[in-house]
Amino acid sequence: WFQVVHAHKPHFMALHCQEFGGKNYEASMSHVDKFVKELLSSDAMKDYNRARVYLDENYKSQEHFTALGSFYFLHESLKNIYQFDFKAKKYKKVTGKEIYSDTLESTPMLEKEKFPQDYFPECKWSRKGFIRTRWCITDCAFDLVNIHLFHDASNLIAWETSPSVYSGIRHKALGYVLDRIIDQRFEKVSYFVFGDFNFRLDAKAVVETLCAKATMQTIRAADTNEVVKLIFRESDNDRKVMLQLEKKLFDYFNQDVFRDNNGTALLEFDRELSVFKDRLYELDISFPPSYPYSEDSSQGKQYMNTRCPAWCDRILMSHSAKELVLKSENDEKIVIYDHIGPNVCMGDHKPVFLSFRIAAGAGKPIANVHKCCVVQ
Repeated sequence: WFQVVHAHKPHFMALHCQEFGGKNYEASMSHVDKFVKELLSSDAMKDYNRARVYLDENYKSQEHFTALGSFYFLHESLKNIYQFDFKAKKYKKVTGKEIYSDTLESTPMLEKEKFPQDYFPECKWSRKGFIRTRWCITDCAFDLVNIHLFHDASNLIAWETSPSVYSGIRHKALGYVLDRIIDQRFEKVSYFVFGDFNFRLDAKAVVETLCAKATMQTIRAADTNEVVKLIFRESDNDRKVMLQLEKKLFDYFNQDVFRDNNGTALLEFDRELSVFKDRLYELDISFPPSYPYSEDSSQGKQYMNTRCPAWCDRILMSHSAKELVLKSENDEKIVIYDHIGPNVCMGDHKPVFLSFRIAAGAGKPIANVHKCCVVQ
C-alpha cells in the first residue's frame, strides 16, 4: 500500500476497510489500534499532516457493529479542505489528526448504518452496512461511502438460479444505500461508493460455460436427500473431473482461466452492476478477480477453491462523479483503476484502488488543479 502511495503521491487519500479486526475480531481488535497508530506515524505518511480515522470497533453492539474502517489522509500542500457535519448541516475546516472508534454513533461527521437483519436472515449476526462521509476541496463537494454487501452463503444455492438469490439480496441492499445518500435531507453531491460489494459472477452461466462438454453427477445426503455435491466430468478423457461444487467448495481443475489476461473472458458473467447502470459508473476492469485468494503467505497469486473467483472489490461512482474523474481541466488525464499486491498475500481479498486528478472547483474557468486519489 505504501508503494502505491509513493508511486501516485496523492494529495487527498481515502482508504476503506471491511471486516476490520478480521473474523476473530474479539481477539484481534487490540491489534487494530496498534496498526492505526503505526500507520499515522509511519515515515511514508509524514507529509500527511491531517487525518480522520473512523473505526467501528464496538463488536459488543449486535445492533450496530459493521466492522468498517474509513481512513482519510490530507497532504500538507492541500489547502482549504472541509468535512461536512451531518447534524449541523455545515462544513467544518479539517485540522489535525483525529481517530474515532467507540463513538461513531454520536459522531456528526459521518452517517453509519447496518443493514436490517431481515435482509439476510440465514446469517445470524451479519456485520454488513455502510459509512458515509462528505468532503469539500475548494468548492468541489463529494460523498465517500464505505460499503460491505452480503456474501454468497452457499455455492449450491447460488448455482440454482440466474441471477442468484444472493444477487437479489445485494441488489436490495445497494439500492437502499443509494436511495439513502440522495434523499431529501441534504444537498445532492457527487458520490463514490467503494468497498466489498461481494458481487459474484453469474454462477449458473459460468458453470455451464466452463463445463459445457461435461456430464454432471449429483450426490445427495442419505438421510435428507438434499444435494450436497455436484461433480462435473469430461465426457471422454477418462471421465476426468473438471469441477466439484459444494456449499463452500468451488474446485475447478484449471485456475488459469481466472488469471489469464486478467480473467477478461469471465467479465461477461459479471452482471450485478448492470441493474444500476443508470445510477452508477465504473471504469473498465483490467485486473483479475479480487477474491478469494489463498491466505498462505507463500501463495500470493493462488485462488482458494472455496468460491468461484469474482470481482468483489470495486470503486463505483455517480455519473456526476464520473465527470469529475474523466473531465480533468489539465493535460494530464491520468486515471488508474487497478489492484494492489498481485504477487503478495494480502488476505483473501486483493485491495483495489482508483487514482485520478481532478480540477478543484471543477467546471470553474480558472480552477486550481489539485491531485486527488481515492484508494481502497
